[in-house]
Amino acid sequence: MKQFLLFLAGLFAICLVSIASPVQAQGFVRTDHKQIVDANGNPLILRGLGLGGWMVQEGYMMGLSNLKAQHIIRHRISEIIGRKKTEQFYRSWRDNAVTKADIDAMAKWGFNSVRLPMHWNLFIKTMPSHKTNSRMVWNEEGFRRVDALVGWLKANGMYLILDLHAAPGGQGQDIAISDRNPNSPSLWDSHVNQAAMIALWNEIARRYKDEPTIAGYDLLNEPNWGFQNSQDKSGCRETGNAPLHDLYERTIRAIRAIDKNHMLIIEGNCWGNNYADVLPIADSNTALSFHKYWTPTTQESIEPFLKLREQYDMPLWNGESGENTNDWYVRAVALQEKNGIGWSWWPLKKIGRGNPLEIKENANYRRLTTYLRGEGKKPSAKDVFAGLMQLARDSRFDRNIHHQGVIDALLGASRGSGAPN
Repeated sequence: MKQFLLFLAGLFAICLVSIASPVQAQGFVRTDHKQIVDANGNPLILRGLGLGGWMVQEGYMMGLSNLKAQHIIRHRISEIIGRKKTEQFYRSWRDNAVTKADIDAMAKWGFNSVRLPMHWNLFIKTMPSHKTNSRMVWNEEGFRRVDALVGWLKANGMYLILDLHAAPGGQGQDIAISDRNPNSPSLWDSHVNQAAMIALWNEIARRYKDEPTIAGYDLLNEPNWGFQNSQDKSGCRETGNAPLHDLYERTIRAIRAIDKNHMLIIEGNCWGNNYADVLPIADSNTALSFHKYWTPTTQESIEPFLKLREQYDMPLWNGESGENTNDWYVRAVALQEKNGIGWSWWPLKKIGRGNPLEIKENANYRRLTTYLRGEGKKPSAKDVFAGLMQLARDSRFDRNIHHQGVIDALLGASRGSGAPN
């Protein structure tokens, strides 16, 4: 009887421990205090590339810095060739700009992860409206693209980080990044937009809660907004980022109601660099992301983030860096890895140099961009459509210009040489 009672006591203790401890499935990337670790608990340095320009086109990546945001570019194109042919181009672009060949190449080069910048409108077809009594309708186009990407990455033993790059309404004054329309309510000005963002992450969690190829959910890319001081449009001097903190907490609760497996990633205000009043976050499986562009590659340059790591016992990840020289890349990567920080370079490809792959412009597309920049006469609709469809075909991996020097600078094959492209 005594042995039986001891057995029952032991069983009761085990039950208490399992009730008190959050359940997390095995096989997932997660945080372990100040480190990101793999499924076996080993420290994991994420070395990746961002698929910028695939779902969200920023003007400069398309040779159209003056137009900035994707919705403006799309509107100007549709004025020339019509909405139907414009949609045909964008669908062809998404079919070609990222394929299995790109992911296979990244794995061969030595990268172990990919960050996917997502546009909300590829995942949400219709948002709820009290006026029309409509409900949320999901756009399967975006989910279909994620599913394909997961398959390609899984075949290569790589990880995916999902990044909400363009949130409903837009999360920043820098409209190119989030494709924000200044004439419509922003993410911060609309409860409907915030509810849609939370619902989207809830749906992503529902669909992918059991998928270990996904390393984490990057909840909101580069918010840049003045919450208290309207003169501080970038949010870099904000000391009261309470709306950002609140939105993160509500989003995390919605995700955790379904998905207790995936690591979450948050970014501060000021393009991911101002964490005043954002922390602490009430989730132990969350990492901090900072973005690093055009700043010195000294220890002092990342010291503020290292202090946050120590203070809040959370790992760091550099979610974006790039658009610089190979020499700068060598030094920036070395700095981060010396401090145990993983990174995702921006981008894999675009029109222009500085990235592993470059998309070639054709003559008809150059005529279009010259016109849209206000520097030439209007080309014919026939030539514009031909140029756009050629651009979509030329965005494929086998048609890109390859810059091995960039890859070597990032991954160390020619470390310190500053190899030219």
